[in-house]
Amino acid sequence: MGFTLVEIAIVLVIIGLLLGGVLKGQELVNSAKVKNLANDFRNISTFVYAYQDKYRALPGDDSAVASHVNGGTVATTPAAGLANGRINGTWNTTTTTDESALFWQHVRLAGLATGTTTVGDLSLGDEYVPKNADGGRIGVTGDAVFTGATPWAANFFICSSNIQGRFARQIDTTIDDGNTTTGTVRVLCENLCSTSAAYVALTPADDAKVYTICVGN
Repeated sequence: MGFTLVEIAIVLVIIGLLLGGVLKGQELVNSAKVKNLANDFRNISTFVYAYQDKYRALPGDDSAVASHVNGGTVATTPAAGLANGRINGTWNTTTTTDESALFWQHVRLAGLATGTTTVGDLSLGDEYVPKNADGGRIGVTGDAVFTGATPWAANFFICSSNIQGRFARQIDTTIDDGNTTTGTVRVLCENLCSTSAAYVALTPADDAKVYTICVGN
């Protein structure tokens, strides 16, 4: 038995509604992910300022951390960097004694962040290493992340890897100027890197690739 035009029209309408619901649902999921990724940058900067306000020192760079928080470990690398007012060490360091590595222990022991305070091997799979909603690594450093001719000045940088280009562009639009090569939010490189000599100007053609993005504070 054949279908009438009315029946076919009803089926098409139902299919359209289902597709619309799926697309809307995906849009909501993506928006939630962007919000989550953007909140990482906001929350971590709050950790720094709250710790500094309470202990008059920067987490990771705190030479008196053992007396400030129970179980705190004093950083011994990079050499001569302790208590210099900078969180030294690359944001994605693999050296457990670096200030940028011990940053996480200090803010967690201070009750500002959640997570284990036992410093692991600093590989991405270790539970000590904080991760974003896309499974990329998150880190903090007071060292320069840009090595190009024009310095990018900031007190510290928060960097996050494995972020799709479409999300990186939305994050920049949400909390900065919408240009991934200027302002406080910048795309450092494709995939993962510690530093870069050139920023990446993202376009919609880059939406499916993954990048490391940093926020200067």
